[in-house]
Amino acid sequence: MTGGNESCTGGPISMSYLTCLTYILEEWTGVEHIGDYLSYAFYIVWVLFPLAVVFVLPGVIVLLFYISILLLHVYKRKNELKEAYSHDVWMGATEMLATLWDGHGRIWHGYELHGAENIPQGPGLVVFYHGATPVDCIYFMARYYLITKRYCRVVADHFVFRLPGFKILLDALGIIHGPKEACVSTLKQGYLLAIAPGGVREALFSDETYTIMWSNRKGFAHVAIDAKVPIIPMFTQNVREGFRTLGGIKILRSLYERIRLPVVPLYGGFPVKLRTFIGEPIPYEPNMTAEELAEKTKAAVQALIEKHQKIPGNIFRALMERFQTQKKDD
Repeated sequence: MTGGNESCTGGPISMSYLTCLTYILEEWTGVEHIGDYLSYAFYIVWVLFPLAVVFVLPGVIVLLFYISILLLHVYKRKNELKEAYSHDVWMGATEMLATLWDGHGRIWHGYELHGAENIPQGPGLVVFYHGATPVDCIYFMARYYLITKRYCRVVADHFVFRLPGFKILLDALGIIHGPKEACVSTLKQGYLLAIAPGGVREALFSDETYTIMWSNRKGFAHVAIDAKVPIIPMFTQNVREGFRTLGGIKILRSLYERIRLPVVPLYGGFPVKLRTFIGEPIPYEPNMTAEELAEKTKAAVQALIEKHQKIPGNIFRALMERFQTQKKDD
């Protein structure tokens, strides 16, 4: 190798570092014209780099989840002696995580929350359209906590509770899986509770047309009726442009229906403008049936989509909205 390096610099003609490296590799590997292979490899990397980025960026959200988990472990370790004397050992941790996630939302998405005054002082069921990821709901929970110091619990799919290391995060944030009795109990304790009736199916298989995929689900309506609380509709503008899925591939849809796990790949993580809009609450009416309440809620969420979302969604347009000088009116 030393001799090869000397042959690069010792001749009458000066070689560039890349040419010298190519010469050394040819001597070391015994492969002729290795420079042509390297040029082709660099070209392939250059062409595929944007594609790689859109699949790698969603990993940032996963990284933030695990940073949150690490911070919770550190927090719990430092406060072990206080657990026996504290009515809420996670109070400081909640403030820390809310600041972390709200900071990410502000920096990456210019996140805004509109209509928070529509949320009643007492308990209520927040019902929202589910994007490809629930990141908008996390931003909402963080911002609302920092503004009002009120917790908003959330109902998550069962697979979330099987993710490695997530238990401490779920405990700290009060995330529940259900069933109905647990949801009603949470509301009767005075908390806000957020739920996306479309769940994972809506997350994976809705698209830039923002089609609501609730099927005939009305369990959330039964919860609101049993707890005698209002329903608060919520929608986040451009949530489908931040992250998208390959849900249009039929074989992936069939696989999901068979195993009920989120096997559809995500891509995106684009720094699009995100604005969460809170609609007028739907009050509890003792004479309203669950079917009627579910339809009324779906219509309210659909109205928010039609008012605040240009359909079909467009990633470039959503990116350009970051540069608007005025906030969108409620």
